[in-house]
Amino acid sequence: MVSQALDSPAQSSRVPSTSGGNSSVGVPPAMQAAVLALNRNFAAIQVISVKRAFCLLFKELAEVIHVEDGQYLTYNFDGWREMSELKSALGEKKEHEDWIRAVNFEIQVPRVIRLTTYDRVPRNAVKFNRRNIFLRDGHRCQYCGNRYSSPRLSLDHVIPKSRGGPETWENIVCACLKCNVDKGGRTPQEAGMRLLQQPIKPKRSPLLNRQLNQPKYESWRHFIHQVGE
Repeated sequence: MVSQALDSPAQSSRVPSTSGGNSSVGVPPAMQAAVLALNRNFAAIQVISVKRAFCLLFKELAEVIHVEDGQYLTYNFDGWREMSELKSALGEKKEHEDWIRAVNFEIQVPRVIRLTTYDRVPRNAVKFNRRNIFLRDGHRCQYCGNRYSSPRLSLDHVIPKSRGGPETWENIVCACLKCNVDKGGRTPQEAGMRLLQQPIKPKRSPLLNRQLNQPKYESWRHFIHQVGE
């Protein structure tokens, strides 16, 4: 089971926590990557920040799980640092990898870590919010079919709120500003507009599904199956 924590690098009080802010101002690109956290039984439980992952590794609360040729290799912080230094010295850095340069060494950002004492699996749920609706609909207006940036999009109640339309996954869609105005307080049928697809609740975080399609997070697929697979 995949948890709500996988929706974003948001905090979970039941997973070992670390201190520090989450501001991305002035943060190197490698530090803005994401790390998949597994519980002790290798079940995916949360997507966390690179900073938090390294803190857990340094405090010996987690270990790196590195997937290579179908095998799972485990490293503690010192072992991962040594492997990174050797890899860097031999010029074996690969595309899509993220690296962080410290004062005296360079270290690769792990893609997956395993919490060595945590065995819970949080409840599976997808957070209902504006960002996830936009991601579910692919930033595509569900009426005209065009894609837009977030500032040019709005949320539309398929059954108007004035008629008792609920705030649910099944009644809220992504719509461009023009289509939203054209539809007004009418149903799509009344406005002569057709939905591209029937809105449904996602089985998994839309953000997570998008990350799974990126080559840099390909190793996550060993622990998370995409919806529909």
